[in-house]
Amino acid sequence: MLEVGTKAPDFELPDQNGNVHKLSDYRGKKVILYFYPKDNTPGCTKQACGYSERYPLFVEKGAVVLGVSKDSVASHKRFEEKQNLGFTILSDPEHSVIEAYDVWKEKKNYGKVSMGVVRTTYLVDEEGIIIRANDKVKAADDAEKMLKELD
Repeated sequence: MLEVGTKAPDFELPDQNGNVHKLSDYRGKKVILYFYPKDNTPGCTKQACGYSERYPLFVEKGAVVLGVSKDSVASHKRFEEKQNLGFTILSDPEHSVIEAYDVWKEKKNYGKVSMGVVRTTYLVDEEGIIIRANDKVKAADDAEKMLKELD
């Protein structure tokens, strides 16, 4: 996980519609950058729906929400449509941004070890500096917790 106080690495990734986003495009706004393992899984769906339900409140506070996973643009589009998501989800199938943000880790599941995305949320300030970092994310509570961080 990247440390609070460090400059957030800039990136270019396509969203669920194929439009390219750069972190630097959002200078002047706070950015909630959350990394999640996989579209349409129970925890990831709870987390995404939490952000989508509260999205107008994030906008009111001058913040942008960007979800990132290794799923394809097409998978993200299906996820957005199925869950009626109202924010941007970015596709990183090569893990370039996932690795730059140090969230590609060894995970153990039922005794099996594999590499994967560790659910992590960063809050990046208007100048591109990480001001909050959390790798102990509870999917269902993440959006509410990050909303409070903006106060």
